[in-house]
Amino acid sequence: MIRINLLPHREMRRKQQQQQFFLMLGVVAAIGVAIWLLVHTYLGERLDEQLARNDYLQAEIVKLDKRIGEIKTLKEQIAALLARKKVVETLQGNRSEVVHLLDQMVRQLPDGIYLKSIKQTGSKVTITGLTQSQARVSTLMRNLESSQHLENPALIEIKAVTQGGTRINEFTMNIDITRPKAGEDANNRAASKPAAARG
Repeated sequence: MIRINLLPHREMRRKQQQQQFFLMLGVVAAIGVAIWLLVHTYLGERLDEQLARNDYLQAEIVKLDKRIGEIKTLKEQIAALLARKKVVETLQGNRSEVVHLLDQMVRQLPDGIYLKSIKQTGSKVTITGLTQSQARVSTLMRNLESSQHLENPALIEIKAVTQGGTRINEFTMNIDITRPKAGEDANNRAASKPAAARG
């Protein structure tokens, strides 16, 4: 019977299997490193892209905040201009009030009454004066009530005072100026234009 020694052949096969194992292990490790690098690079690019977007959005937010501030400033300026316009329109609409007031005071003032002061606050006028008798104050109130530019005369106070050795009465009264409504004022102006044209 012939005996064949297979030990070297088995040893060679074991070494060859070990080499294949280490080779496969190296290939797997290389593939793993390559995948890790690819994933790391991809995630890094995505992160950089997102940071760039964030910076862009932040810059746009700053621009919008600046524009909002400018809009707020413009709104405040517009509100101030509208308030001034309203004041000017009120002054233009009421510029004839003083003329009417003084004219009516001269026309409606009865004899024996002397005015000390006339003070206007808005549409309310406070009149202070001197009179020889209280009946003349009543006459003044009736006259003012009949005026088309004045209304609601109200006596606040009447008292006896001595002035220059003479005893007289000092009175204080309030009266309202009649202000036409916007439509009435426009009609009055329209009516006055043809008259002015004819004149």
